[in-house]
Amino acid sequence: MFADRAKIYVRSGKGGDGHVSFRREKYVPNGGPDGGDGGRGGDVVFTVDEGLNTLTDFRHIRNYKAQDGENGSKRNCRGKDGQDIVIKVPVGTVIKEAESGKVIADMSDSHKRQIILQGGRGGNGNQHYATSTMQAPKYAQPGQPAKELELLLELKVIADVGLAGFPNVGKSTFLSRVTNARPKIANYHFTTLNPNLGVVDLPDAKGFVIADIPGLIEGASQGIGLGHEFLRHLERTKLIIHIVDAASTEGRDPVADIYAIQKELEAYNAALVMRPQIIAANKIDAIVPDREDPVEKIRAEFEPKGMPVFPISAISGQGVQELLYHVSKVLGTMDDQPVVFAQEYFPESELFTDNEPFTVSYDEKAREYVVEGPRIEKMLGYTNLESEKGFVFFQNFLRDTGILEQLEALGIQEGDTVRMYGLSFDYYK
Repeated sequence: MFADRAKIYVRSGKGGDGHVSFRREKYVPNGGPDGGDGGRGGDVVFTVDEGLNTLTDFRHIRNYKAQDGENGSKRNCRGKDGQDIVIKVPVGTVIKEAESGKVIADMSDSHKRQIILQGGRGGNGNQHYATSTMQAPKYAQPGQPAKELELLLELKVIADVGLAGFPNVGKSTFLSRVTNARPKIANYHFTTLNPNLGVVDLPDAKGFVIADIPGLIEGASQGIGLGHEFLRHLERTKLIIHIVDAASTEGRDPVADIYAIQKELEAYNAALVMRPQIIAANKIDAIVPDREDPVEKIRAEFEPKGMPVFPISAISGQGVQELLYHVSKVLGTMDDQPVVFAQEYFPESELFTDNEPFTVSYDEKAREYVVEGPRIEKMLGYTNLESEKGFVFFQNFLRDTGILEQLEALGIQEGDTVRMYGLSFDYYK
């Protein structure tokens, strides 16, 4: 069975604890503190492996843990950093927080590597806490704790065009004719149990990637049959081709079929029915003559709704080229970038839901505004301010926690300096 969904547990590494020790040598009877810092914990990193095309491996291994950082030791020896855990996934994998279903990362397009959880920062050794009044500090900072998450991995194929239709309407036959894909084809329902991808090459026109989505049934959007397993693969497509049996070889009404599929698409994700849609009226070679033309009936129903109809025969190839060139033309008017799901869930933000204290004050001597407290220290330890997303999170953190409001209450002006532990920055609205 094609595996395109998996649930796993991930845990970053704990930061190593700082060490408390004092220099003890033969001729140095009163040596100062020399406790080393703890090493940082390993990150949980996801990378794209072009050689993978399913999530099968995650059915056998469900727990992934990065290595903890080592504790510091005497003589200012720093603990060793923990090793990252690198998890390889197929291109197109969407990583979600399992409980909320919100997107953390979309491993597609140019996005090939993502740190999902950062390891804990190592604690400072007691050497950092020596002052003129406290020359023998017996305190060292513990390492930051590990973070853990349950993740839902969903593989959504990356294709420009998706083929939608009920079972046995000729989608697989169409795909095998127009691309290099070789899906299994037989005359029974649900022959296709996994998406098939193929590349359409056209002379004097831009090619595109097309996906045969396994046949739908009514109730698919509620998970009946294998509905949810297949509908998610349409979410990345820019254009949908409805393939219907215009000849009604199995007694199905093609007009009713299109409406039924539209209903399933809208129930699953309303955005799907807003995308360009084209109808391929297949099996015209099997239409019985001297009866009402079913293609004209389909045209009369759907072309006024902006859905062009192309009569084709996937077996003989009749009308197929006209359809493909039209699809290429429509895609040429659209953005070349694949559909990518935006981040909705920021793991680092979950660290700051508690009520750990912080203070905002003004240092007259240094002429700086100072923000301190365990909550601030924790935020800086887990947030990568060099990344765009990390910096945006930092700005939102300052606003949402009320820090900016408190700074303004103290009279801060544009260009004034704000200090947060080792970080200093100029304030601008």
